[in-house]
Amino acid sequence: MFRRLWQSAMIGLARSPSITSFMQTNRATSLLADKYTGGSDAARAVATASQLLQDENIHSSLFYLGEYIDDADLVAVNTAHKIEVAGELARAGLDLHISFDPTQLGYSIKPEIARKNALKAAEAIKKHMAGNDGVHCLMFDMEDASVIDATINMHNEFQDLGYPVALTMQAYLHRTYSDMEKQIERASKVRLVKGAFVAGSDISFTRRADIKDNMRKIISLMLSDKARQSGFYPIIATHDEAIQQFAISQARKNGWQQGEYEFEMLFGVRKNLAQKLAANGERIRLYLPFGKDWWPYGVRRIGENPANAVLLTRSLFS
Repeated sequence: MFRRLWQSAMIGLARSPSITSFMQTNRATSLLADKYTGGSDAARAVATASQLLQDENIHSSLFYLGEYIDDADLVAVNTAHKIEVAGELARAGLDLHISFDPTQLGYSIKPEIARKNALKAAEAIKKHMAGNDGVHCLMFDMEDASVIDATINMHNEFQDLGYPVALTMQAYLHRTYSDMEKQIERASKVRLVKGAFVAGSDISFTRRADIKDNMRKIISLMLSDKARQSGFYPIIATHDEAIQQFAISQARKNGWQQGEYEFEMLFGVRKNLAQKLAANGERIRLYLPFGKDWWPYGVRRIGENPANAVLLTRSLFS
């Protein structure tokens, strides 16, 4: 109950224009942006990603900040940044791995607008990835339950058209195990996250222990022998070291080699754990946000886990 109330409060803060404006222009809180984002523009973000790969052998998935947008001009800006960063990544010789939320490309205005803009981004990645080795994709982030079916359908359409795409799924939802089975049959790339949104017990697990149990169940499916033979590419997104080690044990048991799957974490969170996994030969990717509209992203991180509020508060004084 507390967790749901906490998440609802944080989502309210994330979607408040007045609070967002105050927090993003406040000198003290701007320190959070420095700690948890890769920079204010594409060039800085790509420089951060290059440094991570060079120094730590850690890959990145770039995300231009901005979500739940219902302004056509902002949607156009968001789309332009997705396309711009694809070219910047290609010139730097990095993975063209770019994440996006459907609502930041126009879904809240009209679903077809989001589809057209996402297609532009997918075309840019496909164009620039030619001849470049790496794990390249337009990663469909998953938002609240109201857009799940539309997001999955758009991903599947783009995949069938031959575009390099990947899909995010959320372990807190009852439906995810079945959805994952279908993506394994499609030999998709799928990122499994815990899930940061609020939903009722009719469609979701509401207890933290139950979400973790379901995450392990889905990871076992993602790293099964059947999934490996299908050509499926698993991405386990978690900061929970016990779950990471569970995934590694499942991978070894079923014949997966390092590099045939990967772990993903958030930039600025548990850096030492990401470094440890990379040093042990695991493929690690950091979700690397960039841009000026950082407050909604930051407060959603707090909403995922109340303990993050302490972590973010401490960063103000570190």
